[in-house]
Order: sequence, then structure tokens, then C-alpha cells
Amino acid sequence: MSTPRRLTGGRIVVASHNKGKLREIGDLLDPFGFEAIAASMLGLPEPEETGKTFAENAQLKAHAAAMASGLPALSDDSGLCVDALGGAPGIYSARWAGEAKDFGLAMRRIHAELGGAMEGTSAHFICVLTLAWPDGHHESFEGRVDGRLTWPPRGDRGFGYDPIFVPEGYAITFGEMEPEIKHQMSHRARAFAQVLKACIA
Repeated sequence: MSTPRRLTGGRIVVASHNKGKLREIGDLLDPFGFEAIAASMLGLPEPEETGKTFAENAQLKAHAAAMASGLPALSDDSGLCVDALGGAPGIYSARWAGEAKDFGLAMRRIHAELGGAMEGTSAHFICVLTLAWPDGHHESFEGRVDGRLTWPPRGDRGFGYDPIFVPEGYAITFGEMEPEIKHQMSHRARAFAQVLKACIA
């Protein structure tokens, strides 16, 4: 097994146009001497997510940003997987929110798909982070957090599906949770911990 490539401090492109993800990833990178630059600030377009898995989509986005910017790029592909829906919305989590990125609409769709029987339904969040370099090399890492769904949505601190997801061991949703606590145990934090161990720290 090859040794993961290391990355020292400097500028890094965050290959996402999702403001919530940008904020979380920027917060995670900040203590390690990185200047996180949003892909949108560089005028980079969002590539079409044609992958069949979270990993494929994360790699596609990271490579596109790294090659277009000439800088290392970190991308995220993540989503909510509901067991009773066969893992949906999964990689289509953002697309369920429509062109307007209306996650209220997406959460109502999940509620409807479950026939209103949503309280306590098991679900998990998956996040794959891919770090890519302009020469085509990449490293990918996956984080997961299990939990259950709740209805109606609670809290406005998170983003996406956070207001309907209660992580295992907690009584509050990600939407109600202080960012500092979420950063310690979310799917994104767990993936980032692996990035940190393998490529940064």
C-alpha cells in the first residue's frame, strides 16, 4: 500500500458551491495554516456529478478544481441515506432539493416517501472527502455517522437535512447542535480526521 501524499500549509481550493459545506470545511482547515478558497471565488464552474458513488463524485469535483486552478483542491460529496428508502436520497441528496436548493422541500419529500412514518427511522450521513493535486493524484477518505430521523424539523444551526437528523447518542438534531460539537463528531469531521492523519498532521 502506497504512502499517502502529504500536503503542507498554503492555499487550497474547496471544490464546493454549498455555503454550509464551505463554512464547515473552512473551519476544519483553519487551525492548520491553510487559506481555504471557495471554487466560486475563482469562477470555477460546478462539474456535473455523473458518478455512481459518493467517492466517484468527490474525485470528479476535486480533480476538476485542481486542474482548473493549479492548486490542491479538497472536495466533499455527502448525503443522507435512509434505510427504509433503500439508501435514498444518498448521492442525490442535493438534487432532491431542486434547482433552488430548497431543503425544506427535500425534507418534506422524505416525510412523504415514508408515508409520514418518519419518527425514529434509522438513517446515516456519509461524507467522502477527496484531496486532489493538479498533477492528477488524489487521496479519498470516508466518514459516516448513524442516527435516526425526526419530524418536524428542529433547529436552524446546520444546513441541508440537519434539522431532521438526530445522531446516535444524542437527543438533539444536527440543526440544534452547537457547531463546535458537530465538528467533533459529524460525518464530515470523521472524514476530515482521516485527511488530517494521512495527509496533513
